[in-house]
Formats: sequence, C-alpha cells, structure tokens
Amino acid sequence: MHPYTAAPVEAASDPTDSHADQQLGRARVSDLELTSDGTAVLDPPATLPRARTADRPRRHVRTSLRLKVSPSARRELLWITVVYVAARVVLVLAAYLQGRFGHHGILTEFANWDGLWYRRLANHGYPHHVSDGQTTLGFFPLYPIAIWLLTPVVELLSPWGQIWSSTMAGILIAGFGGWVATVFVHRLADGWWGRDVARRATVLFILTPGAVVFSMVYSEGLLLPLVAICIWALERRKWWVAGIAAGFGSAVQPVGLVLAPVCVSAALVQLWRHGWRSREFRSSLKAPLLSVVGAACFMGFMWAWAGNPLATYIAQHHGWGEKTNLLALVDAINRLAPSFASSHFNHPAIDLNLVFGEIGGVIMIVELVLLWFYRRELSLPAIVWTVAIIFLALTSEYTPPNPRMVITAFPGLVLFARYLKGRSFNLLIAVSFVLFVVLSLLTFVGYAMRP
Repeated sequence: MHPYTAAPVEAASDPTDSHADQQLGRARVSDLELTSDGTAVLDPPATLPRARTADRPRRHVRTSLRLKVSPSARRELLWITVVYVAARVVLVLAAYLQGRFGHHGILTEFANWDGLWYRRLANHGYPHHVSDGQTTLGFFPLYPIAIWLLTPVVELLSPWGQIWSSTMAGILIAGFGGWVATVFVHRLADGWWGRDVARRATVLFILTPGAVVFSMVYSEGLLLPLVAICIWALERRKWWVAGIAAGFGSAVQPVGLVLAPVCVSAALVQLWRHGWRSREFRSSLKAPLLSVVGAACFMGFMWAWAGNPLATYIAQHHGWGEKTNLLALVDAINRLAPSFASSHFNHPAIDLNLVFGEIGGVIMIVELVLLWFYRRELSLPAIVWTVAIIFLALTSEYTPPNPRMVITAFPGLVLFARYLKGRSFNLLIAVSFVLFVVLSLLTFVGYAMRP
C-alpha cells in the first residue's frame, strides 16, 4: 500500500473527516491540483486543531493561500507533455514512412475506419430520414461539431482544402484531448497511489496500443478527457464540473451514457452517508441531472431532423449489427477457429480484429481481478466506469474488447501500473510500445486491424 495511505478507503470520493474536502482520502495536496487560472490552491495545514486560549475569542475563519504553480508541478506537466508528444511523433513518423514505401496516402491513414465517417458527418451532416443501413446517423454529434468549427480555422491558416483541413482538425482535437486525458489520468493515479505509480500509469496510458486514437480522427480524444475530468470532479465533490463534463460526454459516444450511472453512484454515496434531507446529497444531484443533457438534446434533434429520436440506435443496431450478446467472445472464437485450419491459406487472412479482441477480453478479465484486490484504493465512480465499460466490451457483438475499448476503461488499465514495478513493469512497457507501433501501422492501412 502506498505510504500516503495509512488505511484502505472505501472511496476516494468520500472523505472520512471534515478536512478531506479538497483532497479526499489523502493527507496531502498534489502539485497538479490546479485551478482554471493556473494557480495551485492550498488550504492551510489545519489538520490538528489549535488549542483555544481564554484571551482569544472563538472565531470561524476560512482562509486560503493562492500560490503560483510550483516548480514541481511545472516539471511534472513538462514531463507528461514530452512523453505524450514523443509518442505522437513516433506514430506520425511511422505513418509517413509507411506512406512513402507502401504508397498509402497519409491523409487516409489518419482518417481510416470511423475517421472517414466522422469527417463525412462534419462536412455533410446527417440525412433527413431514418435508415437501416450504415450512414452518419450511427454517430453522435459533438466530435463532428468540433471538427466543423475548427475546419475553417485550419483552412485559413494552411494551404489545404476542406478534406485535408477537416482531417487535420479532427487530429488536432483528438491529439489535444488525449493530452488533457493523460494529465487527468496522472492526476487521478497520483491521488490514488502517489507520484511513482502515477508516472508508471501515465507511461502505460500513453503507450498502450489503443492510444493510437489520439493520432486519428476518433472521438475518444474528446470522450476520454471528459470522462477523466468527470471522475476527478466527482472525487472532489465538484458537482457542477462533473455534471457538465458528463453532459458533454453523453453527446460524444453511446458509451458516454455510462457517465450517468457514474454520477448516480457518487450521489448514492452522499445519500448513504448524509441522508436524503442533507445539503450534501441535494448538491450531488446536480451531476446526474446534468449528465444526460447532451444525449437528451441529441435525441430531441434527431426527432426533429430525422423523425425518430432513436435514429442513431436504429442505424447502429441494423446498419452495423451492434447488439448485446453475453456469449460474444465465445462466438468470436467460433468465427476465428476456421482461420487456423490446415487449409487457411486458401481463405482470406486471419481476422486480427477477432484475435486482438480475444486478447483484449483476457486483459479486461485480469483488470476485473485487479479491481477486486484494489477496490478500496479507487473511488466508486472510477470503479463503476471501469466495470460498465468492460461489461459492454465483453458483450458487444460488433465491437470486441479491442485496444480502443481497453484504453477507454483506463482506471482498469492503470491498475497494471499499481500491480507491477521494476523489471516486470519495464517488460510490460517494452511489449506495449512494440504493439503500439505495429498495431498502429496495421490500423492506418486497410481493414486488418481496428483501433
């Protein structure tokens, strides 16, 4: 157990004493506990009450000390940025070399798979009618809206046309969002386990194969920072921040709707601790109420635009065959088995999506085991998010537990950084880095490997 944690805590989002509101469940303030104006807020060290004297009247005074960002915080942010940017440069260089020697357009590489749909949606919008086929109706709107807003700026500042500009806009949003997500993953891990584990968790998050989505036109670059901010805010009882982040997240992807039960879980803890009449519980209701605003607005728009509030669900279910199947992994093995027969050379190549989907399933099962052992070191919102995403991945008929789903369940992923250290962790990072590059190259070209 980390030296800062004297005893297991039920949830990092629930302070056990009256002095734990700012850094819940920990006796320290992290260097990265920053306000929006770039300052670090430190409460006075009032963990032990001062003895009252007869000549000093009792007064309740709350003071705070605002300091500039400490050198330690600047170094930590710089370290995160350097590692993150270095990983992005590696992928850009790999994609460039693959394009030069493999005669693939780098534009197509970064917008492969769902990226083409997001770009089309940003440039042309939704159709006016419900469809059972594969159309842009199958995608949520917030990420394409962001691309649409940034594209004119990229066009203005570059010689590129609309297609190039919208692609670069999508990459810029995903890349910057990935950096924000990385900062908050570091922040969360630092609060759970301390600086050393936080650094290991950050490196693993950056170099996991699923991190390729931060170099592509993929909405995880917008979803994951919102998820990390939401969990971070719930742990600190910042209900407005958590609710707003969750509300935006519910308009990015269908899995963003999981943020609603995540916010509900934090409110239920307040109900359990303080009762339904308490101010703490009533304040906590802001987060779950706001968490569904984005999805509700999108459904209202679909009702007015296409005539059916469930148009996206219909497109996903019928166009892409997306549905819940408790035996999804078993069915995937049955589909994959003939590829390994002695005559497989007479058939198409092995579907790597199924192969790495099964590997991802094993990884997620291990994450559930680790989650059980370290359940008292994580906050309840982080646990709810992880378990829900793993369940959706393991039971999805169309989207198996591929690298993208593994990184989406990031609290479970960083548990490996908590469990492993030294040579074991270095070996994990080495293997992860090789897969990060190789699988990214496969993802950029053709249809052998989804992110």
